[in-house]
Amino acid sequence: MQRPPPEEFALKETNPKIAGSGNYGDKLTSTYDLVEQMQYLYVRVVKAKDLPPKDVTGGCDPYVEVKLGNYKGVTRHFEKKSNPVWDHVFAFSQDRIQSSVVEIYVKDKNFVKDDFIGKIFFELQDVPKRVPPDSPLAPQWYKLEDKKGDNKLKHGEIMLAVWKGTQADECFPEAWHSDAATIREGVSNIRGKVYLSPKLWYVRVNVIECQDLLPSDINKPVESCVKVKLGGQSITTKISGVKTVNPIWNEDLVFVAAEPFEEALLLTVECNKEEVGKCLLPFHNVQRRWDNKAVQSRWHNLEKHAVIDGEKKETKFASRIHLRVCLDGGYHVLDESANYSSDLTPTAKQLKKSSIGILELGIISAKGLSPMKTKEGRATTDAYCVAKYGGKWVRTRTIIDNFSPCWNEQYTWEVHDPCTVITIGAFDNGHLHPSNKDSRIGKVRIRLSTLETERVYTHSYPLIALHPNGVKKMGEVQLAVRFSCTSYINMLYKYSLPILPKMHYVHPLSIHQTDMLRHHATQIVSSRLARAEPPLKKEVVEYMLDVGAHIWSIRKSKANFFRIVNVASGFVGLVKWLDMICHWKNPLTTLLIHVLFVILILTPELILPTVFLYLFVVGIWRYRWKPRHPPHMDIKISYADAASPEELDEEFDTFPTSKGSALVRMRYDRLRSIGGKIQTVAGDLATQGERFHSLLSWRDPRASALFVTFCLIAAIVLYVTPFQVVALLIVFYYLRHPRFRTKLPSMPANFFRRLPSGADLML
Repeated sequence: MQRPPPEEFALKETNPKIAGSGNYGDKLTSTYDLVEQMQYLYVRVVKAKDLPPKDVTGGCDPYVEVKLGNYKGVTRHFEKKSNPVWDHVFAFSQDRIQSSVVEIYVKDKNFVKDDFIGKIFFELQDVPKRVPPDSPLAPQWYKLEDKKGDNKLKHGEIMLAVWKGTQADECFPEAWHSDAATIREGVSNIRGKVYLSPKLWYVRVNVIECQDLLPSDINKPVESCVKVKLGGQSITTKISGVKTVNPIWNEDLVFVAAEPFEEALLLTVECNKEEVGKCLLPFHNVQRRWDNKAVQSRWHNLEKHAVIDGEKKETKFASRIHLRVCLDGGYHVLDESANYSSDLTPTAKQLKKSSIGILELGIISAKGLSPMKTKEGRATTDAYCVAKYGGKWVRTRTIIDNFSPCWNEQYTWEVHDPCTVITIGAFDNGHLHPSNKDSRIGKVRIRLSTLETERVYTHSYPLIALHPNGVKKMGEVQLAVRFSCTSYINMLYKYSLPILPKMHYVHPLSIHQTDMLRHHATQIVSSRLARAEPPLKKEVVEYMLDVGAHIWSIRKSKANFFRIVNVASGFVGLVKWLDMICHWKNPLTTLLIHVLFVILILTPELILPTVFLYLFVVGIWRYRWKPRHPPHMDIKISYADAASPEELDEEFDTFPTSKGSALVRMRYDRLRSIGGKIQTVAGDLATQGERFHSLLSWRDPRASALFVTFCLIAAIVLYVTPFQVVALLIVFYYLRHPRFRTKLPSMPANFFRRLPSGADLML
């Protein structure tokens, strides 16, 4: 397979005409300055009164038609109503206006031909200009005129407001847009919206024991278990080791639930594979906790359904189940990849800290988008963008039938941790297509810690997609990003704190539990957002959350292997350099090394200060080559440009496989499952090595600044402190008593885990 040229997938710095970069003098507003100004003519049709009857029945079915040049917008019509209320806003882009007059017609809806009721028109040069935060323009009553516009009608008035504005106007998101004039139905599916993820909680169920069960056959050994179900989640305990009617489990089960809670917790007790009782627990009776405090256990009655005289009746009996149930809000519910999460705060509002800054994103435009579908025999793309950070999702309006759409929309998020990632995806709106499925175009990930504060980054990001026939550039999206911090000290202090909330370390979850809970959390988020209006479809949410990223792929395994090789290349280079010294290939260098070793051996207290001073000098030296723009997905690191067709065919194969018989399917799926675990471990090893390399790479300028400063301070302290004292303190600290230890990771470990790696550059 021929490799694509690397320049095609490179990040390009742009120079858009935006106020935030100092290239555009007239700001939209003080908080809307990362996008280019787009001028619009707004027409707000509020209502009408005293409309004359036009039908033979003495009534009228009125609607309003707003016409500006070749563009025409129409409100809905009312039946038999002379005082209709529309409250509809039309937005006409001034870039496409070819008329000097805006005409508003009031018409009567008929089966054959609509009747004219009245009209009014405005000269564009007389229309006032409004710039937020000015108050909205007050609508006024206008007398309707005849067809020629010469005389006022005796009956009929319409309330209107007409003004010139920009996309910063409050009416912009809900307005009818002239660039979507061909859309008659489903207009709500192309509007921009802001969505909020549901608040997710971990539900911890500790199944302790049961009392006085009533099995159907008392002569058999009692093998009992408890099946706990929450919506689509179901977990069954192990068979109790106590083979009596009073079984004991003491087993912890963890689920994930979304607030507001729509489903209750259902527990079913089975004896010898037969149901002996049920218990339904609504969440309003469940204790909520956000710390390490003990949860009080309770006994609950079991109920059983019986059929009496052909009717299903509920009978209560003496059996009981002992449970400890709580909603854990001290965790962060993982619904994203752990390597590039956008939210690390706990669920409970009592544990949430104040924000450290503001993230502003301007989605400006795209160009060169690939055709995503055919409509009436013609290739087309209806593009929109989705951005996700924390619990807030945003969706731009859809630009109809355009390969170079201009959105110029700006959004803002609060930032609680700089070591998080914002994801921006581009999609094709399929609401007009028979499949009704939104196709993915590509996505961008930006790590906030790689951004300098208060600086506006304007770049054109390539939209890269991997297909069965290879990697392909689907177009480019132009973004403007600014990260502003409220307190630089608080932001630097974040580097010393644990990444995840305290409960993740005090009561850690297993890898199996984490994967299962992340899967269920993703399903909950996608189902809730799909119920919004317009819906954020399941395929969009899953693509943004990287669902399926852990499934086996030989391409990803090769990519992680080469990441490890790249990390180890520095050690290999050191070994080769030492080998060169030992073989006296450069006599002068060898003599200098001999002198250095003699000095360090005679004065061992200089070893550590020299190492830290060397790291400080190297860090300062490499500052000149620090990245000037945020990194982007790299097709070479992802090994996407060198994957063979056979490897890509395996990666895009279904799971389970559809390539062979049942035996081949079983073996193949087992191999992919094992390979996925190896792939994850290899990726984690590569991540640790890349984090070590990033200490002095200035990819995260704040982290490198902290480390370089620490090296300088450590070098000074170790120069004036005897080596023996330092060594003794280190040993004593390492061998300290358990009562002086904590389950939380140390400050150096927290700092190291926050360093960026190549994981967020993976495709």
